[in-house]
Amino acid sequence: MEEQNIEEVNNQETVNEEIQIADEVISIIAGKAVSEVSGVAGMAGGFAGGISEVLSGKKNLSKGIKVDIVEKQVKVDVNIIVEYGVRIPDVAFEIQNRVKKAVEAMTGLKVLNVNVHVQGISTAEEKQEQTENNTEEQN
Repeated sequence: MEEQNIEEVNNQETVNEEIQIADEVISIIAGKAVSEVSGVAGMAGGFAGGISEVLSGKKNLSKGIKVDIVEKQVKVDVNIIVEYGVRIPDVAFEIQNRVKKAVEAMTGLKVLNVNVHVQGISTAEEKQEQTENNTEEQN
């Protein structure tokens, strides 16, 4: 019985060695996990990410996320904007847990660390201005 289990594990390792997962895929998985965390107002990404969102009309889930894969191990950097009034350490801890669980569950890769970089705080006034600007643009 033990020999059969060892053989199955060896077969599984051989199969997994040939699978390559793109950085972009891991970025999207991490981005989806981050978007589900309460207290995150948005992702802080580069200028190009913002333009691609505007032109495509789609939300870029990999915006603000950098992934490094080295020998079946992943390092993830997440750049976020938090909502005003939230406890930042709690939000960061929740992001780390959710990203680690999601990436490991979906890819089988080991997540070494998830670094959370808070790039800004979104206030109620900013949200109201954005809503007003979006309404004006639609008209």
